[in-house]
Amino acid sequence: MTDRNRIEELINEYISGTGMFLVSVKVSAANRITVLADTREGITIDECVLLHRHIENGLDRDAEDFELQVSSPGLDSPFTVIEQYQKNEGKKVSVVENEGTKYSGILKNVTSGGFDLETEVKIKGKGKEKKDIPFNFDQVKAAKIILTIT
Repeated sequence: MTDRNRIEELINEYISGTGMFLVSVKVSAANRITVLADTREGITIDECVLLHRHIENGLDRDAEDFELQVSSPGLDSPFTVIEQYQKNEGKKVSVVENEGTKYSGILKNVTSGGFDLETEVKIKGKGKEKKDIPFNFDQVKAAKIILTIT
């Protein structure tokens, strides 16, 4: 099986200074390598192709055969790295806490420790009021963008 650490080294070597960030690397028992990467603007197919080539050139097919796939995380994929939160700041997201409570609102103030979610809360006798709810990353089970059709 291909060494996951070696793949991450190759990726980090390539993406350094490009604005690209690594979301995840998976290596299956059948030596299928799946790399998810992105940029703040959204990764292009050409950028995926160039990263794919760099990884492939850094691995030895004669020593070990492998299947390599490089793509972006899907629009409906949960966030797994802080850069995804930063990329989606100002957008409407859904957040599920570890206890299962669900929230939706505008993602704001992303820091290394967490973020705020601007959401509307019903106030008895007053209607709805906007409120910022702070979250630490360790209390979030899942967060993802809410897709809206305009």
